[in-house]
Amino acid sequence: MTMALRVIRMVIPSGNTALSAVNIVHKAGVHTSPVRSLGYGWLAYILGERTTPRLNQHSKIFSVEGNLASGKGALAQKLADKLGMLYMPEADAFYIDKMTGEEQPLSAKFNGMCSLERFYTEPKAADGNSYRLQHWMYIMRLLQYSDAIEHMLTTGQGVILERSPFSDMVFLEAMFKQGYIRKECVDHYNEIKHISICEFLPPHLVIYVDQPAEEVQKNLKQSSKSFLHNVPLAYLKSIEDSYKKSYLPSASESSEVLAYDVATAQDIEKVAEDIEYLSFEKGPWLEQDDVTYHHMRMLAQDKRKVASLTHIPKFLPEITIGAHEYDETYYAYRSMF
Repeated sequence: MTMALRVIRMVIPSGNTALSAVNIVHKAGVHTSPVRSLGYGWLAYILGERTTPRLNQHSKIFSVEGNLASGKGALAQKLADKLGMLYMPEADAFYIDKMTGEEQPLSAKFNGMCSLERFYTEPKAADGNSYRLQHWMYIMRLLQYSDAIEHMLTTGQGVILERSPFSDMVFLEAMFKQGYIRKECVDHYNEIKHISICEFLPPHLVIYVDQPAEEVQKNLKQSSKSFLHNVPLAYLKSIEDSYKKSYLPSASESSEVLAYDVATAQDIEKVAEDIEYLSFEKGPWLEQDDVTYHHMRMLAQDKRKVASLTHIPKFLPEITIGAHEYDETYYAYRSMF
């Protein structure tokens, strides 16, 4: 008997989180404000709370994209400070730990059963670590994106993300081209993304930092993380190609897109000025009203529902564990609290 690997952390909330699951992100300090002193729900809507009155021209979601070590984070943070938006750094494998306020990151056993360091040192590991990592990181980015939407709709403040779940395909394609994952994993990922990402609207703006793969590799060799020193150039080029040939053309259909080389991206004044000239007259955000915002808020604040969107009862060796191992993991987690 087998059982698909689930997000156990979302099924069994820890400590105080179990007492107040609705406020799981609120406890972590995200989108806290006087506006949201109580949990939002149907009663609040019936009693007259509406979203549109608090939205303004800066109530938008931007994602800053680019290859590894291309300066995405620096641009996103400086731009957020400039525009008065909330900066959300790139979600990592331990994003749930931050959501639930864990004092220390829990082991990989409770965080996707995958390792980023192992991916870069042994990308073709026979146990499927590479695809487990990709699968888990998509879930983390989807949860973070729901946080971004919840924050914007709750406070009216715009959000700038360092990478969004909409662009995760570039890493999947690069992994497949380099032989790190199987075709069955690609099919599984595409199926998961198809039934989950459609529940969310894309970023209003995608900003791409264009740095040649050769320069990215040089940056990685100078990283304090030794496991990044030997990332293959072919893998980095695959990421660059996927951004330029697949994701950016697709994103431009529903989002504004700005692309800069590394030097220009450091000129925050220019980037901010370019944003001011954008019309933001395309994409599904233009069709929203208080009714759709209400349903959007209800979904975004329900983290278990967001995580469950990525669950498909399908056998895949890379992300499937036996029933006994699942039970051991389940009760090992419960025993910690």
